[in-house]
Amino acid sequence: MDLLASEWIKARSVGSTWLAAGAAVVVTALVGLLGISGSVAGWRADVPADFDPAGVAFKGILVGQILVAVLGAQTITSEYASGQIATSLAVAPRRAALLAAKAGVTVLLALPTAVLAVAGSLGVSQAALAAAGLPTADLADPATRRAVACAIGYLVLVAVLGLAFGILTRSASGTLAVVVTVALLVPALAPGLPGALGQLAGTYWPTTAGQGSYTAAGSGPLPGAAGLGVLAVFTLWTTLAAHLALRTRDA
Repeated sequence: MDLLASEWIKARSVGSTWLAAGAAVVVTALVGLLGISGSVAGWRADVPADFDPAGVAFKGILVGQILVAVLGAQTITSEYASGQIATSLAVAPRRAALLAAKAGVTVLLALPTAVLAVAGSLGVSQAALAAAGLPTADLADPATRRAVACAIGYLVLVAVLGLAFGILTRSASGTLAVVVTVALLVPALAPGLPGALGQLAGTYWPTTAGQGSYTAAGSGPLPGAAGLGVLAVFTLWTTLAAHLALRTRDA
């Protein structure tokens, strides 16, 4: 607990922590609102049969997740940049314990950030849909509640992934490059892959599967919350790889 408290003090004392968290909330909601605003005219003319008010609310997560990953990464990359990591490892020689503490702090930071980002996205998007006379999400609907919970879970897992990538790359810019590749580049290129390879990537690539979990209409590549499970497994294996790197490499 002392180690967790120490890591929490370090994280909350850095202004960039709160800047990244606040930016993630604002950007997620704003990008989602802009996406809706650009599509309102088409939806008014012809509302799609599979129109998903909750799903369209979370389009901003595609961009906001990058900032959430940065939020997780900077709990470790800032120490590599300043050289403080050597002190941290000297104070906490059990590297598994240090990683667990940093992961705990990452979750503590990411969870309220994710809740605010999802709530903000849902609030502004539903207000825009209602103003346009379009269908809105029903929070009494179990599918909508599942989509909200999965969207929050998705962002928290992405933050932990950011921490793991930060350990593996030891660099904020390196983490950003990896996150953009994993979360944006590969999913964009997957449909162009030939045959079964494209289908496999489009279904089981971790971020693609995870994003499908928060579509209330069930239009994701995997049913229900299964896609979030795929992302969780990927996050676990990446974190284990980060633990191995932390144990075997010098500061």
